[in-house]
Amino acid sequence: MQYRKITGTSLEVSEVSFGCATIGGLNWINGASTGWANVNEDEVLAGVRAAIDLGVNHFDNADVYGTGRSERLLGRTLKHLGVKSSDLIISSKMGYLPGTAKHAYEPAHIRHQLEQSLVNLQRDYVDIYYFHHADFGPDDCYLPEAVETMDALIREGKVRIKGQSAYSVEQFERVVPYVRPQVLQMGANILEDEFIRPGSRMDELLRKWNLSFVAFSPLSRGLLLDKHDPAKPPVYEAGDKRNNKEDFQPESLALLRSKLEKLKTRFGSRIEDMAAVAINYVLASPHVACVIPGFRNESQVRCNLAAVGRELNAADMAFIRTVFEKN
Repeated sequence: MQYRKITGTSLEVSEVSFGCATIGGLNWINGASTGWANVNEDEVLAGVRAAIDLGVNHFDNADVYGTGRSERLLGRTLKHLGVKSSDLIISSKMGYLPGTAKHAYEPAHIRHQLEQSLVNLQRDYVDIYYFHHADFGPDDCYLPEAVETMDALIREGKVRIKGQSAYSVEQFERVVPYVRPQVLQMGANILEDEFIRPGSRMDELLRKWNLSFVAFSPLSRGLLLDKHDPAKPPVYEAGDKRNNKEDFQPESLALLRSKLEKLKTRFGSRIEDMAAVAINYVLASPHVACVIPGFRNESQVRCNLAAVGRELNAADMAFIRTVFEKN
């Protein structure tokens, strides 16, 4: 396993780390499906054990994943495995569960959510604590006090470094100068690579502020593994965020398959080969500290870790971009 430093900090994360959204199970927020299919907790334990045995040192979580279930499951699993808290880098986020607060970024609520996350994770601190989105209220009215609260939590030793997640370059450009995070988090993959493209606005932002980037969804919710038959598209139950999404419909799957076949010809057709191509495409960005694919079991962990040690050269990167070039 190779490790990459979060710029400006002493934290070094495994370049393939793991996100925990997928182990939170089915979930809803304000009536919308936001979770993933339910998991077998014994299979999750086996997956975490395999990841740690193979050198993974970073797990990314959030209060909203399973409305706390994902944090609690990770905390129980690490305790069962006898893993010391200080041996791993654990991240979490807050912002999508306002509870009884008027806004999720009210100072008292930020503190409340962190304390609950610490209980769930069975830890005294989190290594990276993210603002989960960039909605700081009308005219960013909650932004100053939210940042002050986060900085206070760092001084108190309950948070090591702060991160910012958002969903557009414009959002990052707006809040980064005020939040002053050490790391940004957003989805990035072969299909959606605007956040990791050389010379992009995001590239300029990361360079300007000397920031690292953590990329979730490097496999695009598993789509880049070509495991779905367009003639028999997958059906997901309520509570699973993939339910009724256009990307999982026959026409979209068929178009994607035609492109993935070209990758198979060059890189190999095994699911491990497809995972390695997708993950290393993202890791090729100099700003990316790590990718955090999801997992549900040991098999998925080992599949994702097949990417370790397999790099893409300039010709490989150009080939992939040509195949997926947007008109």
